[in-house]
Amino acid sequence: MEPFELSLTAAAAEIGARRLSPVELVDSVLARIEATEPVLGAFACVTADAAREDARRAEQEIAAGRYLGPLHGIPLGVKDLYDTAGVPATSSSRVREGHVPDTDAVAVARLRAAGMVVVGKTHTHEFAYGAITPTTRNPWDPGRIPGGSSGGSGAAVAAGSCMVGLGSDTAGSIRIPAALCGTVGLKPTYGRVSRRGVASLSWSLDHVGPLTRDVVDCALVLDAVAGFDRLDPATVDVPVPDSTAGLDRGIAGLRVGVPVNYFGDHVSEDVAAAVRAAVGVLEEQGAQVREVTIPYADQVLAAEWGILLPEASAYHQEALRSRGDLYTDDVRLFLEVGELVLATDYIKALRVRTLMQQGWAAVFDDIDVLVTPGMPVAAPEVGATHVTWPDGTTEDVTTALVRLTSPGNLTGLPVLAVPVGSDGAGLPLGMQVTGRPFDEATVLRVGAAYQAASTTVGRIAPVV
Repeated sequence: MEPFELSLTAAAAEIGARRLSPVELVDSVLARIEATEPVLGAFACVTADAAREDARRAEQEIAAGRYLGPLHGIPLGVKDLYDTAGVPATSSSRVREGHVPDTDAVAVARLRAAGMVVVGKTHTHEFAYGAITPTTRNPWDPGRIPGGSSGGSGAAVAAGSCMVGLGSDTAGSIRIPAALCGTVGLKPTYGRVSRRGVASLSWSLDHVGPLTRDVVDCALVLDAVAGFDRLDPATVDVPVPDSTAGLDRGIAGLRVGVPVNYFGDHVSEDVAAAVRAAVGVLEEQGAQVREVTIPYADQVLAAEWGILLPEASAYHQEALRSRGDLYTDDVRLFLEVGELVLATDYIKALRVRTLMQQGWAAVFDDIDVLVTPGMPVAAPEVGATHVTWPDGTTEDVTTALVRLTSPGNLTGLPVLAVPVGSDGAGLPLGMQVTGRPFDEATVLRVGAAYQAASTTVGRIAPVV
């Protein structure tokens, strides 16, 4: 096994035992990037020289007895939406070409402080405003999309081009590439992790979080980035527990909700069968499965777009007027449409979101977690514009990809994406585990229980 094939947790164990050096690990990952990038196009830039220097520093610190913990010396890919000191942060857009921040985003700074080594910036759908990431290909089939907007991070983690990828999630943009690329992805509770230094798409829907090879890796990264930031007014000053502490406790007696509406509508049979099987795995481990009804399901997309469109257009208003010709056509269209949303409609969408949050809170009175499909389909082909369902109806690709993930952003609840198998073509399929506010520990415990009983989590895509 090459070092790049290790999970974060496995690599950390080797580094901690002095059987693997951070230099060897980073060199292996950089070689993997060089080998896979001609196919994937996952990276906006690769910081090889700085990464090797940081790896040498980590090696010296560990040799001197200053081991910082399981993230020390681990390679990290950072979505190009994040500020990175001295490294371009362009949001994969010509609008921000040449933008080089002086400081790191809070999440990046916290991971560097834990010893992680940044190997490069990963591509995003321009300004995170899309579900495709057109610059990047899916590592399981280069003729397919990786999903977006954190498609570069999803593809890189799945390919072994980094062990952790930072992403952002406004309508599903961590969980979409996680599902389509076969990785684990976590959208923490709204307010759990600071977004300072991350370009905004929709400030009241934006979340930041990790994509990793497995569930334990995800928990380790969450614990490093979580916590109050007085300069991000959205963060909440609540304790940050050790998310890894109870991962092996099992799930006997845990109440798992399975929706009878919305999440089963227009979902491929491959996806539905994989999620049913995953729920069966949880049930075999002692979980109590209960059927639940999702409130305000018919309002999900109207509320999501009713909030996202005007908030994004407000953020980009000046740039749209002064440099509008530099945006890609699809993003510019969204920004122009957002300026047509009435203030009264925006307020109505906010009110509907409040009702949804209250309704979901009532659902969680009777369950501990909710298990749903991650995506309605496996990764669509590059250039596909619509999904056609067996009943003859069609759905545009973006709507199909955000339809099942948007509830997590509207409610702000923590959601874990976990791979649960493959379709007939070998493309990954995923499920979501949603929990109560600030209860990431439980959704991670469910994910860990599934991971321990399956062989679908932790695979590396055979790109080359």
